[in-house]
Formats: sequence, C-alpha cells, structure tokens
Amino acid sequence: MDELKFRREAYENPNRQDDEFLASMHESNERTAFVNDLKLLDKKLEAALKIEVPEDLEAKLLLNQQLHQHQVDRRKTGFTLALVASIAFIAGISFTLLRLAPVDLGQHALAHVYHEEMAMKSEENISVDEVNTQLASLTSLKHAHFTEQPGRVLYSTYCDFQGVKSIHLVMQGKQGKVTLFIVPLEDRMVLEEAFADNRYQGMGFKSDNAYVLLVGEHATDLDFVRDEVKESFI
Repeated sequence: MDELKFRREAYENPNRQDDEFLASMHESNERTAFVNDLKLLDKKLEAALKIEVPEDLEAKLLLNQQLHQHQVDRRKTGFTLALVASIAFIAGISFTLLRLAPVDLGQHALAHVYHEEMAMKSEENISVDEVNTQLASLTSLKHAHFTEQPGRVLYSTYCDFQGVKSIHLVMQGKQGKVTLFIVPLEDRMVLEEAFADNRYQGMGFKSDNAYVLLVGEHATDLDFVRDEVKESFI
C-alpha cells in the first residue's frame, strides 16, 4: 500500500483491522506512531463528547410525551440542528489539528510520485516562462523564479502538500526522469536532506523562499537536476 493510500485510510478509521492496512502500518515505526496518534485523537474526542445522563431523564421523557405535538416537533428540530452543529464543530477541530500537524516533506513527496504516475509519462517541452508563470501565482513564494531554462522540463502543474499549494515538475536527468517539487516555506514542514524507499531515492534542500525536493530512481539524475536547479532558481 503506497503512502498516500495508507494515510487516507488511517484518517478515515485508524482502528481498522483489515490485513492489508495492518501489514502496511507495521512496515515502519513512523506509520505505527502515526496511527497511534490518530487513535489517541479519537479517544480524546470521544471523551469530550461523553455526557452524563441525568437520573430523572426517564421522568422528564414521560412528561414530554404529554406535550403538544408541535412542541415535540420543535424539540426534535432543535436537537437535529444542535447535532449538526456539534458534528460540524468536531470536524472543524479535526481539520485544524491535521492542518497544523508536522509534514514530512520527503514522505509526502514519495507519496505524490506514486499517486501521479501519469506525470512520469509526459514528454512535453515546457518553457521556463510557463514555469515562472505558475510560480508567480504562488504569492507565498515571494517572487521566486528561474533565471534561465533549468534543463528539459517535461511536465508542470500545481499540487497540494497538506494544504500548501506547490509546484510539481518532471525534468529530464542523465539517465531517467526526476520529479521536482517546489513548496513554499512553512514552520510545520520537516525537511530531510535525503530520503528513499525500495524504489525511489530523494533529496531536499532549502532556498531563500521555498523547499525544493527531488525524487528519482538514480542518484546521478538527482545530482544532475539539483545542480541545474541551484544554478537557475532564485
């Protein structure tokens, strides 16, 4: 199971017990810790929602049955609205917690490459002007751009790094293709200079305004594209 699918299923239900999910979780200590954190969050939310039942609740319910039907309907409507509001509030809290959680840029980059494998089949020739136009639309990059054509660019689009709009490029290396991500700086981002799995190798570095991550199958390709980018990206 790739990283993106694993995290999606973990967010949906960290307590799931299917064999594929459990096997994927035990592939690394980081995945196990991630699932345990989500389970802890679920328990905290569950504890916050527990409300003690009043001892006289049964008597009150019997009394309410004698009220006019209109009053009952109003009570039901009010309860429904309160329930919807509570669910929306909890969802908002969960989204905020996830939005503020640390982001491992290396693992996120690997997950993106697997999730968008079609990008690696692109054979376009994209100019530096097209890439700079996309970069210019990201105000958080503070006018970062390429001063010249950074080698052959085969693919260029926007992507999402845990809620942060970023740039996704595919570039030609010496032997094969290299995926390049340009991510605006954020304090919650965690950058590793080197990362890998059983297929891809990756490296990352920080410029004045962005994190730059490269993912490819050959170290020589990573070094080649890194040098081209460092010479032209400011």
